[in-house]
Amino acid sequence: MSLLGMTLPGLALRATSGEIVDVSALPGITVIYAYPRTSPPDEGPIEGWDLIPGARGCTPQSCVFRDHFSELRDAGAQAVFGLSTQSTAFQREAAERLHLPFALLSDEGLTLTKALDLPTFEAGGMVLLKRLTMILKDGVVEHIMYPVSDPAKNAEDVIAYLKQAQ
Repeated sequence: MSLLGMTLPGLALRATSGEIVDVSALPGITVIYAYPRTSPPDEGPIEGWDLIPGARGCTPQSCVFRDHFSELRDAGAQAVFGLSTQSTAFQREAAERLHLPFALLSDEGLTLTKALDLPTFEAGGMVLLKRLTMILKDGVVEHIMYPVSDPAKNAEDVIAYLKQAQ
């Protein structure tokens, strides 16, 4: 991916915290993990979801970032965000249900996705992000993890990178 060294454009994304976040203006080290979608608790996954390479694992990925949140902070991350193309209302339910100590960002309009040419796929009539993790420093992409083949290890991989980069 050609995102390394790129300064993120000044774009406003709605967060589950109720804030509008301009990812280009975030100071210090910021971790943004992109994931396709979380399924509502009262619904199963999209038909054929398990057959899409890399689609499974969104909830476990968010949970490992939750479980390793203090370690991420100790390793230097000033902020952590999840990013998907789902609506803020839907993300808010997931953030509350999963007890996430960080906000999820909605790119429902695909503004950031298109500006950065992030990898996507279509499923269930929706455009969804492929799983990736960006580590930013003062709004500049310092490191990219793509593809993320093991969502349950993603937070540990980020912590290892942050520790060696110090």
